Amino acid sequence: MNGRQSGRPTLEEVAARAGVGRGTVSRVINGSPRVSEQARQAVHRAIEELGYVPNQAARALAGSRTDAIALVIPETEARLFAEPYFLDIIRGVSAALGEADKQLLLTLVRTERERQRFEQYLAAQRVDGVLLTSVHADDPLPDLVRELGLPVVLGGRRTADESAAYVDSDNTGAGRAAVAHLAARGRRRIATITGPLDMYAARARLDGYREGIAAAGLAPDELLVATGDFTEEGGRGAMRELLGRSPGLDAVFAASDVMAAGARGVLREAGRRVPEDVALVGVDDSAVARLMDPPLTSVRQPIEEMGRTMARMVLDRIAGATETQPSVLPTTLVPRESS
Repeated sequence: MNGRQSGRPTLEEVAARAGVGRGTVSRVINGSPRVSEQARQAVHRAIEELGYVPNQAARALAGSRTDAIALVIPETEARLFAEPYFLDIIRGVSAALGEADKQLLLTLVRTERERQRFEQYLAAQRVDGVLLTSVHADDPLPDLVRELGLPVVLGGRRTADESAAYVDSDNTGAGRAAVAHLAARGRRRIATITGPLDMYAARARLDGYREGIAAAGLAPDELLVATGDFTEEGGRGAMRELLGRSPGLDAVFAASDVMAAGARGVLREAGRRVPEDVALVGVDDSAVARLMDPPLTSVRQPIEEMGRTMARMVLDRIAGATETQPSVLPTTLVPRESS
């Protein structure tokens, strides 16, 4: 007797019985050599004692494993290589898959035709799991992947009640922290440049901005809100719009470092000094923030760790985990000269 009264053993129970993490159990089941012999024996003992068997879908996949995981980014090559966010996600995913001896397949899906071609590729069982990042609210790919019986994990989420497994950062907290920082430095006309509002991350950062404005006792003003698209040019256009509508603004929270860089260029062209006239805060804490003049205050999200967590989660699901809890990683404000 192993003490279980009823129900099927889970991956989490195997990990607890063996005294190791879920990722270690996943690597043992997947046959990775990157596990100590002591941990491997402990996992095998726990599997035997609990009578653990991966779920039916995982067993079916095990008969024709490709040892490849697809990372899907719905962006152009130009944007992929221009934005540090994507490169950090790739770095984290690649590191975690390498530790598990899995191959990374990087795929850009930019058009409906490419989406259909990728769906056919998945239907041919050429990968064992799928990671999706930069997801928009109407993105059908997560549901299509699940319909094909493949494990899928999102980087970010489509809505607050996302049904697929996901890894995200505390986007609302990022907006709150940025506004609190600016208000504490005496700024009273705090504007924001949002990302595209069909993306949950952009909406959540805007929610955080509004919560921060309320918490600071400042009057909300929709003239201080402009929509961007997470690109430098989007940041430039939104900054021009804000200066035209609210020339007295004294601070800007941009929902990405790249947009903050665009905003900084427009402020300079308009003769506004940063931070003397207008304080500036971004999100990501990327190389862009550190190289700006002046260096940019930014809310750090642990992007590389998000990539690692996504990869580990999909490996767990391939190994038979029937449920994986969403993971929301904390954000931290990193103050620099721009504010």
